[in-house]
Amino acid sequence: MARWEPGARERLVLAAVDLFTEQGYDATTVAQIAQRAGLTRSTFFRHFADKREVLVAGQETLSRLLAEGIAQAPAGASPLEAVAAGLQRASNAMGPLNRELGPRLKAAVAANAELQERDALKSISLAAAMTTALVARGVPDPTAQLAGELGVLAFKRGFAQWAEADHGTEDQLARYTLAALDELRAATATLG
Repeated sequence: MARWEPGARERLVLAAVDLFTEQGYDATTVAQIAQRAGLTRSTFFRHFADKREVLVAGQETLSRLLAEGIAQAPAGASPLEAVAAGLQRASNAMGPLNRELGPRLKAAVAANAELQERDALKSISLAAAMTTALVARGVPDPTAQLAGELGVLAFKRGFAQWAEADHGTEDQLARYTLAALDELRAATATLG
């Protein structure tokens, strides 16, 4: 087995998601994931602390991109315009592998309570990153929290729609996340 092959992290994620979907999260071992990816267990542990970590691969990067986009929004941007800038930046970093993994990952998470908890923690972490970035822009805390939560919801809704859309199209994720944010903004106006 190759020791330093390029793309090892991505191959491990693909193998893990496939195995979680095929045989369930609990029945899948690190050794099986490494074998399916054509790598060693030690290579797995160079990239991930345990099999749960595979599902949050890229979370730090996603949080950073969202926060950077918010920080770089124009000075006069409203909180939701800043969130839109964060969504744009993070969405632009997502490619075909992310789109391919979406439905498979969703199925794996839906089938396991531990993974559902992990997914919920990921959402909380993303909202916190956006809230912190908004507060740093001078947005009051309650407004920043609400905008951050709407940003997470928009990202999740947009990602799900993008992942399920016709893969033959060259649609970019940003189109879906920004449309979802617009829908949510309109929905908040009806809350009265």
